[in-house]
Amino acid sequence: MNDPIPRNHLDDEDDLEGPAPTRPRRKGIYILPNLFTLAALFGGFFAIVMAMNGRFDQAAIGIFCAMVLDSLDGRVARMTNTQSAFGEQMDSLSDMVSFGAAPALIVYEWALKGLGKMGWIAAFVYCSGAALRLARFNTNIGVVDKRFFQGLPSPAAAALVVGLIWVMDDVGFRPAGQGDWLTWLAFGLTLYSGLTMVTNVPFYSFKDVSFKRSVPFIVIVAIALGIAVITLHPPLVLFGVFMVYGLSGYAVYGFKRAKGRPVSVIATSTDEPDEEGLHR
Repeated sequence: MNDPIPRNHLDDEDDLEGPAPTRPRRKGIYILPNLFTLAALFGGFFAIVMAMNGRFDQAAIGIFCAMVLDSLDGRVARMTNTQSAFGEQMDSLSDMVSFGAAPALIVYEWALKGLGKMGWIAAFVYCSGAALRLARFNTNIGVVDKRFFQGLPSPAAAALVVGLIWVMDDVGFRPAGQGDWLTWLAFGLTLYSGLTMVTNVPFYSFKDVSFKRSVPFIVIVAIALGIAVITLHPPLVLFGVFMVYGLSGYAVYGFKRAKGRPVSVIATSTDEPDEEGLHR
């Protein structure tokens, strides 16, 4: 009769097999930053619904509210250490609706419809420009100088388009149809905004502004005065501010060209970009 296998030998085989595999733990979704993103998405959806009902002033307000909420979700995620890949993808999809599709549909309903094919082509150029800009931003995020955006950011482009609508609607001007000066103004501004989003023109990002540092008292006074100026006439002041910003990139581009300095915001390596490491 064969001797039974020693117990310690069986134990060694069990040890070699190792512990039973455990199911990977399902990752949850952070509520707080995604609430801001969903609220921004609702602002874009609300704007579309208002435009379909001819309430263009309310549509513009919806886009500007989405802009404020969109600027907060990322900061809230960083402050609360709740960044996630899900949040990044959700933010991009929300931006495409609120600052890509919604402004294109609003300006088409407001002015471009009377231009026929040229109208919807201009609206599509804007919408596709927003999609391309967001895709490029997501893929180049690791090699772009954080002080500047590569092309006009989509929220600012949306502010240009709906800002014009808000100002004109507030003073009682509405496009009369094909050939009207206001129709062509909206047509030109829509194309400008859409094409500027996909250029390499640098626009200041304000990302190097830290809210954790102490500032002189005069800075707080200046912020209070800025809020007071905006409340004087929100449509005109906000549109003016974003018009200046929408032109500032070309001014920076021309200034850098004149000085012989690098004008691209793309670095030559994946290291932290600096002025010496940028393409000309």
